[in-house]
Amino acid sequence: MSGTSEQQYVLGNDPDELARLDRQAASIDRPTRLIVQAAGLAPGMRVLDLGTGLGHVARIAGEIVGPAGTVVGIDSAPAVIEVARRRTQEAGITNVSFVEGTAGIWHGSAPFDAIVGRLLLFHTADPVAVVRHHLHDLRAGGLFVAIDFDMGVVRCEPPVALVDVGLDWAAQAFRAAGAHPGIGPRLGPILQDAGLTSVTAFGIQPYLSRDGSGAALLAGVLRSLAPAIVRHGIATAEQLDVPTLERRLAGAISEVDAVLLPPGCEVCTGQCQLADERLCRRVIRVTAGIEPEAVDHESGLRFPVDQHRACVG
Repeated sequence: MSGTSEQQYVLGNDPDELARLDRQAASIDRPTRLIVQAAGLAPGMRVLDLGTGLGHVARIAGEIVGPAGTVVGIDSAPAVIEVARRRTQEAGITNVSFVEGTAGIWHGSAPFDAIVGRLLLFHTADPVAVVRHHLHDLRAGGLFVAIDFDMGVVRCEPPVALVDVGLDWAAQAFRAAGAHPGIGPRLGPILQDAGLTSVTAFGIQPYLSRDGSGAALLAGVLRSLAPAIVRHGIATAEQLDVPTLERRLAGAISEVDAVLLPPGCEVCTGQCQLADERLCRRVIRVTAGIEPEAVDHESGLRFPVDQHRACVG
């Protein structure tokens, strides 16, 4: 995820940050695959990936939906979209495409069977508004899958003072930028408040020890956040000492043989019932014919009437 209409993505999009995103994506690749399959993504589906970034989730979804399905990834950063598009083309993937657009503004030209947003709501000023905005991009009964981090669970066992300090710096910087480092446990209420039904939430907690990956992940986040940390007076550049940060973190973790618990991967799914009383008022005309359709005049989308109850109001 690299940006939204509500605020600037605080981690930036420079080459170091893109490399960090690749490492982060690799670390949660397996949980993401399990999550989207368990959530109900299946062959033949049409899927939207919000805040696609480098396209990691879009390509996973493309594998699941197969050649009979399609995936559209949107992101607000043109340079990042170009990287995602190039990687996808080089991999020979033909059912995944990318569009420049912001999560709180963009609408598709036709409804999707499922919408996925990984690490998107964390960075949005109004997560409920973003989810609600995309209800009109889902067919009736369509699936919304939100995957996000919970920084509240991050710690070392046994505790490591430098890790605790670094985590506090990161959390303060995210909050100062308008992000939500503790959003994971709130995904259920967010989806419910947006109007989704059959909401289900659960979490996956990884554990990192002895291979140095925990230190690398935390140092990478702090490196990308360093300008914000200094700008907001959270810590000085000397306190951060970015060039030595990963080495110092790794040494402190190794010294006590600690296990680092990275952010929990929190998941929430919900179904869109576009034809409920609150939303169906907007579907005001049914066109008769060989393939009758309902027309939502606010979003401009047309839907087969076998997918939507016709409503007048």
